[in-house]
Parts: sequence; structure tokens; C-alpha cells
Amino acid sequence: MSTKDRLIEAGLGLLESDGPEALNARKLAGEIGASTMTVYTHFGGMAGLYEALIRRVFVQFGEALAEIERTEDPVTDLLALGVAYREFALASPQRYRLMFGMTAPGSENPVARDLTTEGSPSGIAEASATFEQLHGAVRRSLDAGRIHGDDSVAIAGQFWSLVHGFVLLEMSGFFGQNGEGVTTVLAPHAKNLLLGLGDDPARTEASLQTVLAWAAARGTTAKNTPQVTSIRHGRRPRANR
Repeated sequence: MSTKDRLIEAGLGLLESDGPEALNARKLAGEIGASTMTVYTHFGGMAGLYEALIRRVFVQFGEALAEIERTEDPVTDLLALGVAYREFALASPQRYRLMFGMTAPGSENPVARDLTTEGSPSGIAEASATFEQLHGAVRRSLDAGRIHGDDSVAIAGQFWSLVHGFVLLEMSGFFGQNGEGVTTVLAPHAKNLLLGLGDDPARTEASLQTVLAWAAARGTTAKNTPQVTSIRHGRRPRANR
């Protein structure tokens, strides 16, 4: 493993154990038995290392989303991406914080761009690729006539904000510690959004119940969510059509 990769791995280890606030050049160099200058030699400083860590974590996040199997029901698949999103965040909250800029004061996060004007959430390809998985599920739902609208990017943003906002509140303890909010807050919220976008109520309910049953079978609640490396994405039963 190269020195550069060793620094990234050391950064991920410190991130998991102590959070983004613990990341500094001295600690990272010490983890691999090198001098502080090594960070500057390979990354130009901590800003470059932050970006490398963010890229690596978004790759892992994208892999978790990509493992969700497509079915014939695009809305089921769209909702399942939300489940995977939540699982990743709960399994690795410190990586999730880093991805979205919830880091130590003064650190720079190079991820965010204005989705509403640029059509992409980030100038970092690895981050934009994860959004494109969501956007693709939205486009499939539009093409199938399940939902309606002229701006698929904005609709994807609506689903993203729905799940992201829920996850942040759940991680802070506002929806309990055993996943209670999934059925009482997140699922009804998703249902309301789908109905607002014109989906048929019966088909919405079928897709939602399929995904809820699948998520329950995985047992991924706030207390027993598996670690990222052990998340398994099995087959989901198909929704009644």
C-alpha cells in the first residue's frame, strides 16, 4: 500500500474512532509513523486530505446504493434507495458527517454546489454519482407514469431532502432509538410526496408496504444496524401491481 493510501486509511480509522474533529496532520502522520510533512507532500495539506477522504467515503456510499437490486417497480426501487441511505448513515455516522460537511470548525468541504441552478449537487464526481443513482430511480418512476413532473432533478432533490432530513433528526435522537420514526414519520412523509407527485394511492401503498417489509426483514434499526462492511442487500419481494 502506498504512503498516500496509508494516510487515507489512517484518516478513515481516526474518523471512525474520534470523528472529523480528530483529523489533523500530526495525528495522521503519527498513525503511519511518518512526519507531518508527509501529509503536505502527498495532499498539499489537510484540505487535500479531507477531499481524498470525502471521495473515498462517497465511493463506499455509492457501492452501498448500487447493491440495491432493481425490480419491475421503479417506485419500490426509489424507496429502497432511501432505506440504503439511512442504513449507511446509521452504520457509519462519522463518515456521513464528513460527506456532508458536518466537520470541525474551519475545515473546508469541497462537495456542495447549488443543485437548483447547476443540476448537480457537487463538483466531486464521486458525490455526484451517488445523486445520479437517486436521479435515475426518479427518471424511471417518471417514465413509468408512476409520478409526474417536468424537472427530474428537482424531484430527486425532494426525495433526497426527505431522507436526509429524517436521518439527521433520527441520528440526533428526535425519533427514538429503535427505528420507530421509520413507520410513523418517514414512511408517511414518503407516501405524501408520492401522492403529491401524482402516483396512484393503491400502487403507492403496495410499493411502500413492500419496502417496509423488506427493511424490517433486514433488521436495520438504530440499535442493531450492521457496520458498513457487513451490510448485505438481499432480494426484495416484488410489489403487487
